[in-house]
Amino acid sequence: MKRILMLAGLCALMCLTSCTSKVEKEKEEQVKFLVTNPVKVDTSITKEYVSQINSIQHIELRVQERGYLDKIFVDEGQFVKKGQLLFQIMPKLYEAEMQKAAAEANFAEIEYKNTKRLADKNVVAPNELAMAKAKFDKAKAELALTQVHLGFTQIRAPFDGIIDRFHVRLGSLVDEGDLLTNLSDNSKMWVYYNVPESEYLDYKAKLNNDTKPKVSLLMANNKMFDYPGIVETIEGEFNNETGNIAFRATFPNPKGLLRHGETGNIQMEMPLKNAILIPQKATFEVLDKKYVYVVDKNNVIKSREITIAAELPHIFVIKDGLSLDDKILLEGIRLVKENQKIEYKLEKPEYVMSHLELYAE
Repeated sequence: MKRILMLAGLCALMCLTSCTSKVEKEKEEQVKFLVTNPVKVDTSITKEYVSQINSIQHIELRVQERGYLDKIFVDEGQFVKKGQLLFQIMPKLYEAEMQKAAAEANFAEIEYKNTKRLADKNVVAPNELAMAKAKFDKAKAELALTQVHLGFTQIRAPFDGIIDRFHVRLGSLVDEGDLLTNLSDNSKMWVYYNVPESEYLDYKAKLNNDTKPKVSLLMANNKMFDYPGIVETIEGEFNNETGNIAFRATFPNPKGLLRHGETGNIQMEMPLKNAILIPQKATFEVLDKKYVYVVDKNNVIKSREITIAAELPHIFVIKDGLSLDDKILLEGIRLVKENQKIEYKLEKPEYVMSHLELYAE
């Protein structure tokens, strides 16, 4: 019986020793931290700007003659063609004035012709003929003016577009200058967005004057607009209060999806030459400042402040603070302390960058 107990104890001791060895071995393997280097590559970043979407033509249609709104030939939201009749102001008064002016012009013409026949026979003086001619010209001018006023009672579309909400109703008494509706040409859209001065300077430095860069539009539903836009113009001066300057991109709108007054976000790619990149995983933050742990030649870790130039998915573009020879701690940032000596395994930065999603988990 004693022998059996001794054998059982010996087995238990061996198992315990074996388990302890495994734990110690695992601990040794765990204290080997992953370390990598920054990498320098040519890349690009996507800048996003809040934008305002406008029609290339968006105008107010206003009354040009006082009167009652006699007819409305279209409806709100309707697409209309250039020259199409939209509204009719009651024309009776203006038609009567035109008829009166036409009669006076006809009378002046007869008087002028009679005077001219007499002048040809030297019966009347040349001055009298000139007076008759002047009266005839004046009558024709007054007739043309009444025709213009009559034409103003018809409001027609100056271009193809979409009718906006009506501000008056049929039968309303409208005065000169009253707003009827708006008309928008949405065949193309102008999208305005503001760019900070520093980014404007970077943009101009990298831009070839012969090219017009393309941009994308992220709509309010977080979906990308199907067609790219082209940056066609930049305003002439900066806003002194905001330090921004306005860019204008033109987007085709063949399906009519975009409307005047919409909002969205412009996404513009900016190339970066020889950018120094590190994984976001390798950084930590203290009081709104970014840091990394750098491993020195004695395998001791030191925290170092870095400056971020731009942000990509799982990646930071470094502006200042690191060189390509620096070894930075990739994992275990929360397990180490300043001036701690560590054992590490160096991962090639190319491998790390190709497995960023793995390291980000």
